[in-house]
Amino acid sequence: MTAPADFCRVPAAPGLPEGRLTEDRCSVQALVRGDPGVATASPAQRWLLVEQPGPWGTDALTQSRFDPAVAPRLAHRARAEGVRVLMIRRPGDRLADSQRRWAYVDGRPGAEGVWWSVRDRDGDLVDAPWDGSVGDPAGGPVYLVCAHGAHDACCALRGRPLARTLPADDVWECSHLGGCRFAGNVLVLPHGFAYGQLPGDGAELVAAHTAGRVALPWLRGRSGLPAPVQAAQHTARTELALLGVDDLHPRDVRRLTPAGVDVERWVVTLAGPDGDVVTEVESRPSAGAAPLTCRATHPAHSRTWRVRLLPGL
Repeated sequence: MTAPADFCRVPAAPGLPEGRLTEDRCSVQALVRGDPGVATASPAQRWLLVEQPGPWGTDALTQSRFDPAVAPRLAHRARAEGVRVLMIRRPGDRLADSQRRWAYVDGRPGAEGVWWSVRDRDGDLVDAPWDGSVGDPAGGPVYLVCAHGAHDACCALRGRPLARTLPADDVWECSHLGGCRFAGNVLVLPHGFAYGQLPGDGAELVAAHTAGRVALPWLRGRSGLPAPVQAAQHTARTELALLGVDDLHPRDVRRLTPAGVDVERWVVTLAGPDGDVVTEVESRPSAGAAPLTCRATHPAHSRTWRVRLLPGL
């Protein structure tokens, strides 16, 4: 990948001036190196979205205006139930009063949904059911744009302008999604598709999901699926032109090498429209090490992926 000539420039957005990222920022260096974002989506499959305008610290739940007496209890329940908490706010609405909205999101295949509610007190979230039994279902995709500048400056510098211009009905700034070097990062719910290095105002992404398709050029993967499955799906979508959000569900993942070795291999079987799609997946460390976030103190190797479609086994 060759970085575009204006890769350091942050586009202007209503209420925000045009700015520039310094060349040492992680998202700039990732573009220069051509880091692939494939198979880097989060392991989360269920989320709790908590509207909380105003500033967020490095830990957005505990370092915000959310009730500090409630935050540890909410975090404990979320860990116990395997639910990821994300703080959200409307773009450009950091200091405005919110409607104290919250949502439970299920991204598991066959159970997808977003259910919105309003809380009277922050403590209500600790005892509320997280199963879709309360709240109003979302009428379409929900777009979360990572704008968590206290976690990584690139997320704010790239994410906040993108959130303000993304041409969709339900757009929120959110706390840390992961993969800061791929900013601007977007999570599309309820399916949990993660995108990175999104160009322009994101119109192509919105058009794709409005039509029930993924936007393959910027797709990092579907959250909650193992990384080998994400890699296999990406290659199969590319070679077979299967772009529907519900295409290519995983049927089987068979490891061929021990976990933790430098070069790992799997056979991943996906459900295709005309029968199984069988892939051989290989992962190895990147050739060079580099700081993977703006806050990193040491260089690290990312993982690279190679996928080959096999005849049905």
